[in-house]
Formats: sequence, C-alpha cells, structure tokens
Amino acid sequence: MVELREWHRGRLIDHIQLVVKDLEACRRFYGAALEVLGVPVVDGEGYFFADELFVSAGEPTTGRAHLAFQAPDEETVRRFHAAALNAGGRDNGAPGLRDYHPGYYAAFVLDPEGNNIEAVTHGPARRSAPSVVMTDET
Repeated sequence: MVELREWHRGRLIDHIQLVVKDLEACRRFYGAALEVLGVPVVDGEGYFFADELFVSAGEPTTGRAHLAFQAPDEETVRRFHAAALNAGGRDNGAPGLRDYHPGYYAAFVLDPEGNNIEAVTHGPARRSAPSVVMTDET
C-alpha cells in the first residue's frame, strides 16, 4: 500500500458535460449553488458553463451523474445545500460528516434533472494555488 503525502485536485478532468431537458431550471440551480462556492457561471446560446462543468440543452440527456464540488469549509457546504434547495434542488443528504474518511464533510442535492450534486470539504488543508489558470499561447 502506498502512503500518500500529497495529492492533486484539478488535473484529471478537462470538462464534464451534462445534456439536460430544462436548461433554464438547471441554470437557476447551478447559478445559485455555484455562487456560494465562488465559481462564476458564463451563459451562451443554448448552454452555460462554470469552470470544467458545461451544461447544454438537448436530447438525449446524459442521464444520472454524480458530481462533487470542492468547498473550502463546512460552513460553505451548509450554505451550498441551502442555496441549492432554494433554487429548485431536492435534498439527497443533509450537511454532515460522512464515514468515507476522517474529516469528510458533505451535503448532497438532486438538481432539476435528477443528478446527484455534492459539495464536500475534506478538513483543513493548504492549497498550493487557488486554481490552475490557463491562457492561450499567442
């Protein structure tokens, strides 16, 4: 068994796309939930995106997915849960500690399309950078 002394976030996923029936309801839901996490949502014609998450209208839909968003602390997880419920989400697990590993504090909501959306913090940790910033090479 390998002992981990450091780990990485934000280097494996380029983007995740959800194809949904009700783009407007999803825009309200994700706009409210991601605002709490400090992640801006950008609107386009027939789609919106927020960092690696891309949501568009269409058929067939992608079906059910589980997405876990990073939160900096337990209070943000609680605020995420409340905002998501107020924006049309359905409770799928109130904020609290989970037994996945020590310090795993999460909340779960179902978005308007039935996707299981989680906000999680893994306890106190220091980031090397707030995010990976990419720019075009010109």
